[in-house]
Amino acid sequence: MIDYNPKSWFKVILTFHKSGTVRKFWKELILIGLFTAAMTFIELKYFKNHPAIAKVGDFHSFLGLAFSLLLVFRINSAYDKWWEGRKLWGRLVNETRNMATKFSVFLPKEATAERKYVQTLIENYPFALKEHLRDNMKWEELEDMDGLIAHLQTKKHVPNEISRLLYEFAMKLKKEGKMSEEEFLSIDKEIKALSDVLGGCERIKKTPIPYSYSLFLKKFIFIFISTAPIGFIPAMEYYTIPVAIVIFYVFVSLEYIAEEIEDPFGLDANDLPTDRLAKTIKANVTEIFNG
Repeated sequence: MIDYNPKSWFKVILTFHKSGTVRKFWKELILIGLFTAAMTFIELKYFKNHPAIAKVGDFHSFLGLAFSLLLVFRINSAYDKWWEGRKLWGRLVNETRNMATKFSVFLPKEATAERKYVQTLIENYPFALKEHLRDNMKWEELEDMDGLIAHLQTKKHVPNEISRLLYEFAMKLKKEGKMSEEEFLSIDKEIKALSDVLGGCERIKKTPIPYSYSLFLKKFIFIFISTAPIGFIPAMEYYTIPVAIVIFYVFVSLEYIAEEIEDPFGLDANDLPTDRLAKTIKANVTEIFNG
């Protein structure tokens, strides 16, 4: 995720970064330019001042209004998923802090091994979750203790297994009389919250925009951009070529950004800072147990 100061207007305006849209669609940008150049030549040579051209321009203006509403809905839908993902990770930060605080109080200072074990499980959870959402696992990021990593490597769903180990550990403490029923129920609530966050993140990742809607929107963009020069040529002539390229760049960029942020758990520039959040959780949990 790119960090910036939204209040610094001129700095943001004058800042340029490598655009993913240009890298991905540079061929299409060239084709749009060539296509517009051909349309401009034909219209100026054979259909200049044709009365039907003005009607096409009016129709295109009406079409642009409907298209803008469609794009607004698309962007809002994608941003809702991005923001929900951020809220879920914010909840994860709070729940891991609460869990670490409770375990650090319930377990006496003398129970060094038990405190270290549960601390390791809590610290590993956000790292396992963020890589699970990327269909990957960086084992070097996880803390090991008594063969924990070797055990987790045998599991397909690492966050689920960490949650199970936390439940198993809490139940063990309860059976040994080291944790009361009330304390166990309190911990149970925090562990359940981890599964709720996991389920919410998986729902966002595995529920993209419906295929038919995405297909229709892409076709609509193509038709809109392909017909846009017709209305501009009488007034702008060959200046229509860069204008058409800019219009294509803007609309395709909006759709590209929407596609990027509707799965906010990856490594794209606009994705959530899950790596940083995981490190924050680890630092907080370490401080709580060592406090």
